[in-house]
Amino acid sequence: MRSPFPGMDPFLERPALWPDVHNSLIVALRDALQPQVRPDYYVAIEERTYIVEPGELVLAGRADAAVIRPFRGEAPEGQPQHAGEMGAIIVELDLPDQIRETYLEVRSVADHQVVTLIEILSPTNKRPGEGRELYLRKRRAALASMTHLVEIDLLRGGEAMPFRGPPARGDYRILVSRADQRPRAELLICTLRQPLPAIRVPLRPGDSEPLLELNRILHDLYDRAGYDARIDYRAAPDPPLADDDAAWADALLRAAGLR
Repeated sequence: MRSPFPGMDPFLERPALWPDVHNSLIVALRDALQPQVRPDYYVAIEERTYIVEPGELVLAGRADAAVIRPFRGEAPEGQPQHAGEMGAIIVELDLPDQIRETYLEVRSVADHQVVTLIEILSPTNKRPGEGRELYLRKRRAALASMTHLVEIDLLRGGEAMPFRGPPARGDYRILVSRADQRPRAELLICTLRQPLPAIRVPLRPGDSEPLLELNRILHDLYDRAGYDARIDYRAAPDPPLADDDAAWADALLRAAGLR
């Protein structure tokens, strides 16, 4: 089944589903890019890992405490009572979580140098905390180098990445920062009601730039991964839509027989 939405499906943004979407889309982008850049380049999937402190985690959650029914028997007279016999409860503590995020590097075959960095933002990149700080440090390092940056933001929630310029009103953003044109960069903005744009991926001067047909890649992935079996279109998306978009999405889903 294909997604009923013309572009990004807001139901894919659900925190419990997004990690699968993120990692699967990284692989799909790699597979779409690799045939276009050979033999001079290769596309590598890389990973960063960081610790998220309690209260920052948005990809998964755990209960604050678990209470177990206490032991109610009485100890024989004269024998000491152990903790479990005195009505102690078993609790669960908040522990730091390890988060892994994948991204793409386009590298030159000749010298293995990173030519282009391709990032798909995660919820932790858009909320205050270690995940955002780590990503912003890496982003600043890329922008200070001769590496091109392609940054794909398919999440409506959280704080957008910083830039200088006119307000960018829209739901989804794709930034293409070419090393030889900084500090200027291209910012592509689209709404929920539009197909996602195609992206020209910058390489070294004189080399043909591959085209990432982001909308087609995402919709093909939706079908292959069977995301329709994991989505309840009768419910509201998470995060929720604004009132006018919610009404538009409701009409769209009703027309598709999903509500």
